[in-house]
Amino acid sequence: MATNIITSANAVYTLTISSLFDAPIVLENWGSDRGWEQEALEMLESQMSIDAHLNFGWVPRPVSQTLTFSASSASLAYMEAILEEQTLTKTPVSLGAELTIPATSRKYTFTNGAMMTGSVAPNGGTVLEARAFTFLWGQVFPAGI
Repeated sequence: MATNIITSANAVYTLTISSLFDAPIVLENWGSDRGWEQEALEMLESQMSIDAHLNFGWVPRPVSQTLTFSASSASLAYMEAILEEQTLTKTPVSLGAELTIPATSRKYTFTNGAMMTGSVAPNGGTVLEARAFTFLWGQVFPAGI
């Protein structure tokens, strides 16, 4: 069996939008250069006392994640449905997600999320460009698969 596998092509990302759809949706046809990306999480704040003691404190912060799809991805219909629902109701749509990565035998569960930004249409260049959507998640739970 091969070791040191880092393939992302067979990862499975499911999105749960219980207020709009009865079952989780498998997202597909990602951007050509990047499919999903999480920002580094700043977990601590620090203070240096006047007598040179360094103190740390944990601070809860949301996890920011960007999903990028090819301009021809069928998953864009779901992204647009979230955008439209939030615009029409002026209410955040509650989301959950799960990212399974067979190459590393890891699974990540994203909870208490919402779409924060979204591309309303593809940009036109030589060809239509990928579209990006940003989500904030309350927590992310890693686990083995």
